[in-house]
Amino acid sequence: MRTFAMLVALLVLASGVFAQKKDEKDVCPYCNDDPALMAKAGIVNHGPFDFGENGIQRAETLLAAYDIKWIQSKHFEIGFALGAWKVKDDEKKKFRAELERLAVAFPKVDPKTRNIDPWLRTHLYAQRCEDIYARFQQLMAVEDSSFPDGTKPWDTIGKYMGEGPFLGHKGKFEVLLVPAEAACATYLNGEFGLTTKLSQRWHITNKDTLSVVIHTTQGQLREDMALHGHIGFNLAINMLDAYKHYSYDTPIWIREGLGHFMEREIETKYNTFDSSEGSIAAMTAKAKWEPEVKKLIAAGEAPRMAELVNMKDYSDLTLPKHFATWSMVDFLVKTNPKGFACLNDALHGRVDSKGFADGSNLLDTHREKFKECLGYATYQDFDAAWAAWVEGNYASQ
Repeated sequence: MRTFAMLVALLVLASGVFAQKKDEKDVCPYCNDDPALMAKAGIVNHGPFDFGENGIQRAETLLAAYDIKWIQSKHFEIGFALGAWKVKDDEKKKFRAELERLAVAFPKVDPKTRNIDPWLRTHLYAQRCEDIYARFQQLMAVEDSSFPDGTKPWDTIGKYMGEGPFLGHKGKFEVLLVPAEAACATYLNGEFGLTTKLSQRWHITNKDTLSVVIHTTQGQLREDMALHGHIGFNLAINMLDAYKHYSYDTPIWIREGLGHFMEREIETKYNTFDSSEGSIAAMTAKAKWEPEVKKLIAAGEAPRMAELVNMKDYSDLTLPKHFATWSMVDFLVKTNPKGFACLNDALHGRVDSKGFADGSNLLDTHREKFKECLGYATYQDFDAAWAAWVEGNYASQ
């Protein structure tokens, strides 16, 4: 199991299921629970499905004060307990494009509406989560067919790609969104025995899945664009951990850097930062990170790869390291995407001669693959290439 608490600096779940019969108000007005309409949008159902360690029924008991909309897509199981959203002027273009995509499957969706009710937001977040999943697959140069179906153990023949169809896990990724810190704390404590009040990523081992639970009273997560980015950050790390099965931890610099990278592809005004339990994350509300990276390099204060790869804990992350991890992933994705995918392929899903997961000597593998996948004989060579690229591609202000 693993536990991580996230702090947000902003400019910024035995398999219980629904036992009750749905009444009219529980039926989605956009898809009407019509299998044909839902299939067109990549939606499996609005329940029942397994969720958390103890099922949907347990979640609804713990969160009895909240109206939870449930939705299952191709790769996700989502509980959405947030209210409606009024689209702001600077969000119109984004929402219009997203709603136009939903309207292809659901004729009742008005792409021009600025009133996003909870059912429509539920569908919108399912679509957003699937978009994040697709982007991750693109970055890793994989597709659904790259992974086993999960019906039988790996026979040690061929390349190990995990234990199941969801990036190597058997269970779909889970997301729970609630509107209050108390709701988040109640669920996390009742379901997993955790005491944190912050966003929480969790490995549900009995289901072989990874989840994230988020409440919107952190920072400015009541802002829809901030919440979208925050989910992107957390799913990026959950998906990277799950890649070819989560059996050991891979370097923090890539996990945090990829989280920042995918969040900032969605929205740059709002930032998420990991922290370890009991520690306070280094944070900033700055939207522009490029100038900060340039300043660090110019002053000779930029973190080096040799330092970053040896971080043992999220508490080792300082603000300059956050900037650097993001920028280094940015650099690799934009200049050598095949190499970035190759590096992650090498670091994940390592097995020993008997076919068991093997995370030993990971730093040696990291060093070797920096040369093989990326073409850098030393970390110093990488640092120099990264610094030169930043100088030529980042704005100074």
